Amino acid sequence: MIDLHAHTFFSDGVLVASELARRAEAKGLTALGLTDHGDLSNIDFIVPRIVAVADKLNEVMGLEVVPGIELTHVPPAHIAEGTALARSLGARVVIVHGETVVEPVAPGTNRAAIEAKVDILAHPGLITDEEAALAAANGVLLEITARGGHSLTNGHVGKAALKAGASMVIDTDTHDPGDLIDEAFARKVIAGAGLPESAFETMQANARAFLTRG
Repeated sequence: MIDLHAHTFFSDGVLVASELARRAEAKGLTALGLTDHGDLSNIDFIVPRIVAVADKLNEVMGLEVVPGIELTHVPPAHIAEGTALARSLGARVVIVHGETVVEPVAPGTNRAAIEAKVDILAHPGLITDEEAALAAANGVLLEITARGGHSLTNGHVGKAALKAGASMVIDTDTHDPGDLIDEAFARKVIAGAGLPESAFETMQANARAFLTRG
């Protein structure tokens, strides 16, 4: 299983990158994105360090460690700048913390992220059909999440994505070891969102295609 959204203690996770990667490997994952929370105050601190440890871990682990960042509560006007900066520093996956219904994310964040062509729009809450269609056109992956609270709108996100033809991935938004899931539980999350059983394979194929592009 591929999970492209997890946090170390460079932000609000509880584990160093090496332990998180090892625990994910033991859980049966084949790739893990390290995507700590960032904004224009710390992108230049976090990304190079995650890139460096990912390079070292990828020399010796069966699990692929994917360095990235999650732009979190970044004003919509700054999202494109933050995305470009993160990528210039070596981030392979840029996620934006979408308009989840359980946090006061600034209106317009979903659209700004999609227009900036980030890689994944995480837990986008009550995403509109127009935004989902733009995500499909711009190649932005929409996230179905196993994270409590953020997952409240998985059904809405899945429905909007299917209607628009937007591609989806399933992620955990892991902050501590107990947040990691295996394939069996991922399938339950997807079923709970009202998506067909085949959606798990499709989401994993989307994640693999993302990792191999470019």
